[in-house]
Amino acid sequence: MITVTTKLRNLPFTVPSLHTKFEAMLKALDYQGFDVSVILTTNATIRNYNREYRNKDKATDILSFPYYPDHIPGKRIKPTSNDEKNLGDIIISVERVAADAKKYGVTFQERFDIIIAHGIAHLLNYDHITDEEFAVMQKVEKKLLKVIAAL
Repeated sequence: MITVTTKLRNLPFTVPSLHTKFEAMLKALDYQGFDVSVILTTNATIRNYNREYRNKDKATDILSFPYYPDHIPGKRIKPTSNDEKNLGDIIISVERVAADAKKYGVTFQERFDIIIAHGIAHLLNYDHITDEEFAVMQKVEKKLLKVIAAL
């Protein structure tokens, strides 16, 4: 189940459309039926989380907290119970996504879709510390973006 939590008003998308995108992306990776919690928030709130969990005192676009932090990227997660069908939590600053969309000359929705694909990849422990990791992660993200482009 995809759980979306927010106190923000006037979002530039609907929560059901966000559910649909997450579900399509998870299905494409063969993780349908897994849980993901999504928090939509402000720069101030994500800055607090970033400071507390990453020791970085600045706002960022997304933070991902995988349920399986030692999972090997690309290897299938095999839960032993329904309680373990959890990929983790994602926190997104809608403010930062909007600012980055302007900065990169794309629509809010284009940038937001990239961010949710990025977050899902992080929940599966893909990373971008090295160029090699970045290339692998980018393939996963492009696959996910292609899936939702058809929606």
